[in-house]
Amino acid sequence: MACAASGAAIAAPSAGASAGHLPFAGRRGHGIMGPVPQPPVTPNLRRAPVQQRSADRLARILDSCAGLLDETGYEQLTTRAVAERAEVPIGSVYRFFSNKRALVDALALRNLDTYADRITARLADLPADDWRAAIDAVLDEYLAMKRSVPGFALVDFGPPFPAEGAADDANRRLADRLAVLLAGHLGRRADERMSRAILVSVEAADALLQLAFRTEPTGDAAIVAETRTLVRSYLAHTLD
Repeated sequence: MACAASGAAIAAPSAGASAGHLPFAGRRGHGIMGPVPQPPVTPNLRRAPVQQRSADRLARILDSCAGLLDETGYEQLTTRAVAERAEVPIGSVYRFFSNKRALVDALALRNLDTYADRITARLADLPADDWRAAIDAVLDEYLAMKRSVPGFALVDFGPPFPAEGAADDANRRLADRLAVLLAGHLGRRADERMSRAILVSVEAADALLQLAFRTEPTGDAAIVAETRTLVRSYLAHTLD
């Protein structure tokens, strides 16, 4: 869900994962991901890459940003350090991003696109009439990424410190994408009622998983299990 120490969960509990948004314990096998070679074009790019070489450079910058976030945190992250890690001139970073915040937000959007792609792949193997299995897939994939993707523990789908009053906050960004994915899989329309239910679920799970990760660095299994139960029970009013 949104970034900096939050998280969320639903279906059989599982320990492991760091603070973040929307983990719902489950299978570990699906989350091992290396650097993403081709970042999507994001709205906050100063200039979109045109040639493959430029796209590769942008991907390397984002990969370096993710690795440094794990090592130094957001406050100590600098564009110069990212440039050095990526082995590119500092001007290359500023060619794409106006500042550190724009860089981190692009990483968050790449995470969201990767997450959505993985959810889509998981849903393809599930029956369309079992929304609980779909929710479990959503949560399991989040945990898998939380455990394996560089920088994801701090910046999952939005910057650690969202701009005040930002309409495009990370939880809403995530909820909007999930509503579309789940509606398509279940053969429903992502109407106002369903979209609102998904947003409430994301916000509730986020808050509870923050508690889980404050209680236990790997995520308190009992709190994660309670979160799953809560979200399942709540969504049953809309999805049953």
